[in-house]
Amino acid sequence: MESTLADLAGQLYGIVWNVVMPVLLLGTGVYLTIGLKLMPVRRLKAGFQTLFSKKSTQHTEANDGITPLQSLMTALSGTIGAGNIIGVASAILIGGPGAIFWMWMTALCGMATKYAEALMAIKYRTRSEDGMLIGGPMYYIRIGLEKKWWFLGAAYAIMMVIAGLATGHMVQANAISVVLSENFGVNNWVTAVLLSILVFVVIIGGVRSIARMAEITVPTMSILYLLCGAVILVINVEAIPTAFGLIFEGAFSGTAAVGGFAGAAISAAIAQGVSRGLYSNEAGTGSAAIAHASSETSDPIQQGEIAMLGTVIDTIIICTFTSLIILTVQIDIGGVVQSTWMFGDDGNSGAILTSQAFAAGLPGGGYVVIVGQLVFSFTTIIAWSLYVERAGVFLSSEKLIMVFRLLSVATVFLGCVGEFATIWAFGLATLGILAAPNLIALLIKSPEIFQMTREAHQKRLEIKKQSAE
Repeated sequence: MESTLADLAGQLYGIVWNVVMPVLLLGTGVYLTIGLKLMPVRRLKAGFQTLFSKKSTQHTEANDGITPLQSLMTALSGTIGAGNIIGVASAILIGGPGAIFWMWMTALCGMATKYAEALMAIKYRTRSEDGMLIGGPMYYIRIGLEKKWWFLGAAYAIMMVIAGLATGHMVQANAISVVLSENFGVNNWVTAVLLSILVFVVIIGGVRSIARMAEITVPTMSILYLLCGAVILVINVEAIPTAFGLIFEGAFSGTAAVGGFAGAAISAAIAQGVSRGLYSNEAGTGSAAIAHASSETSDPIQQGEIAMLGTVIDTIIICTFTSLIILTVQIDIGGVVQSTWMFGDDGNSGAILTSQAFAAGLPGGGYVVIVGQLVFSFTTIIAWSLYVERAGVFLSSEKLIMVFRLLSVATVFLGCVGEFATIWAFGLATLGILAAPNLIALLIKSPEIFQMTREAHQKRLEIKKQSAE
């Protein structure tokens, strides 16, 4: 039965990611980037300055949502997870080092996509029955598009529930159970019970409870992970140029530099890089827009600039660190690549590969990966519980909010005891399907997105000119 499910999940993954989604995802990102005249890249510094400003960290008098900083941390808690640790390693194992290049391309294009999602989420948000700010793709489709497109909003919400339960819950829960089982011998059923209880305790408090947790855990764990990774890279600094060479060579040659990937095709590198990149930063899925819609800011442009930082932090920084560590610790100081990317006989697991790479590069480094995986995956589960809840309420009513919270807890339990390959393949496939209606909506709304951005740019120039006078 498990082999049949695994085969079906693999076939679905192949259909979604071999052609359709790479073209739609990268194509939309490139189109928005060009239409915005490279604004996401040009405004990157300004985005970080805004993020850490006093205005971004304080509640408004209305106090009817979360702060802009909390919205980004909540969105990041939903993206920094198994994709940054297991996903990167799996991409290298399956698609070769070249897959990392395509992860970068997904992230660069994703900056414009994330910006557009957050901008639309703020402009077309509404309020829940208790007065809280809510929004996201299903709302900017229903409110911002003509009635003939109503089915896109419904399709998105339905797929958000399915993909959220699969990718945001089962995949992350499975990653936690694998880590605890492999490293500490914890029975998967024990993990399932304890994790389900912890998830329920946090999500019962709603968006504010989730935001408070994310504001503390995400920056703390990310900094610890990056600091330890930086030490490993300093130790192996001479191998870094070779690692980058392998990434660029693999992206376009389709053949890895070692025997283990002798038959790897360019399509495999692209499929793995784009799918894992999307899974890592979620640009195009519209999920983060749900978190950003709860921000108390009244400026859609400003929130969009904050939102686009998510892909930079998640993929360009954290995923790159993970990939370089995996590659450099397996390259001799003289630049000679070892015979395999895998450590021992257990290299088929992305979690084990990353953990062993950290352990080989730094005494005790494996425990950093273990703790990081546990924390990142847990926070991702919590964030996606919010997304599933919002999509479920959109399809039904506020009265059923507890039903969707309990559904989240149930799928977390199932993810802990499920089969690894099947869960990952199905999760990535549903994530790709989820992105489709959102990307279509962004393409339809692109003229409005471009116009709002131009007007904001013109306004900034006028203010600057007046200040100079």
